[in-house]
Amino acid sequence: MTPPQRRRRHPKEQPPPEPLKQGPRKEPERLYVLTGSAEGRERAALDLVTLIVARADPPPSSTPERAALIRLCAAPLSVAELSAYLNLPFSVVTVLLTELLTAELVQARAPIVRQAIADRSLLEAVMHGLQKL
Repeated sequence: MTPPQRRRRHPKEQPPPEPLKQGPRKEPERLYVLTGSAEGRERAALDLVTLIVARADPPPSSTPERAALIRLCAAPLSVAELSAYLNLPFSVVTVLLTELLTAELVQARAPIVRQAIADRSLLEAVMHGLQKL
């Protein structure tokens, strides 16, 4: 019986790797164009949870982003939600909202703060209601 013969394997040529598919990238120049020249202007003190409410319809001369902000704010929305819906960075949204606040097209409201400790009478009423069940 003859021993098995080993054959040398040659590596197969593989095609070059395909470039990674990425979504559309936002260019910094585009963000600067959206906000305009914001140098020297004070930004409004807006948190991520500050609620924004529209006070008027968007004027015909407003940019698409500003008009979209005003339309979204028909019901109170937080700045974080607006940033997510428009797919814009928080800093850009705050600059746009500062301009809208200055023009009195939107109104900023502090978030609703709930009490840290519930009212004792409310807890007792709930407890009595559950005991009656």
